[in-house]
Amino acid sequence: MKETAGQQGGLQAPLAVKNGIAPSRVWLPEGDWHYVGEFLLQRFEHVAPEALQKRLAQGDIVDAQGKPVHFHTPYRPQQWLWYYRYVENEVPVPFAMPILYADDTLIAVDKPHFLASIPGGQYLQHTALTRVRQLFDDATITPLHRLDRETAGVLLFCRQPALRGAYQSLFQSQLVDKVYEAIAPVSRVVQFPLQYRSRIVAPKGQFLMKEVAGEPNSDTFISLLRTWQDPDHGVLGWYKLQPSTGRKHQLRVHLHALGTPIIHDSYYPPGQPPLAADDFSHPLQLLARSIAFIDPISHEYRVFTSQQQLACLPTVKT
Repeated sequence: MKETAGQQGGLQAPLAVKNGIAPSRVWLPEGDWHYVGEFLLQRFEHVAPEALQKRLAQGDIVDAQGKPVHFHTPYRPQQWLWYYRYVENEVPVPFAMPILYADDTLIAVDKPHFLASIPGGQYLQHTALTRVRQLFDDATITPLHRLDRETAGVLLFCRQPALRGAYQSLFQSQLVDKVYEAIAPVSRVVQFPLQYRSRIVAPKGQFLMKEVAGEPNSDTFISLLRTWQDPDHGVLGWYKLQPSTGRKHQLRVHLHALGTPIIHDSYYPPGQPPLAADDFSHPLQLLARSIAFIDPISHEYRVFTSQQQLACLPTVKT
């Protein structure tokens, strides 16, 4: 299934964006199904059959012309069906997302911890993209990059679809200066600052990333800004992280590999019990502090800076 807003790859959706949520689509492949309902029950086996049949009966799923299909609609392959995703019992994220900057082209927000960047999985309404589309009443807004749900900080969106490629090329060409901050233990054997490079891959069928031997594809400059004694974690450090690449979970993987996993990281090291969706008590101590680049349209130097502070950073006494 794919999230799509309006036209994507020349394909025009028959359903409009609703409450900031773009319609999703599913392709009907060649097969021996007699009815649409038979295929959908098999395709979405994780969905309760009665829930899927109810949506079909209500006309919630339509063809490319916007005509509702039902369970016994004859199966005709090689076409798209469209629908709005629905997440039952989605957990609200009770944290504000301030707007740092907005013009006719760009929007910069200060994403809180626990808010997903875009719809996916068990998150739909409570995502940064949905919030921005609703706030600006603009279904054409699209993300320029992503932050993990657990990571807070600067997140950028584009308001003009025709210009999105120009901005995304900055990230792809490593022409964006990104600065993160993290709180993690201090190693007795690792000396900072240092440049850390490794090869990070996504093992098939697994969510967590893994370092393997081979040509490095991830690169982070790491410096230590400050240390202090913490009663629960021993000696902690306030780290400045400057990645020149953007691999999934890169900063979390790199600090874990150095023996200094980020405080409240529930993924690295692997094997930890999953957190409840409504447990907001221990935010990951990772913050996207700033993003800077030369604007490909205006040719101005732009800098967007988060106003948040990591919760585990002690107050400096003056």
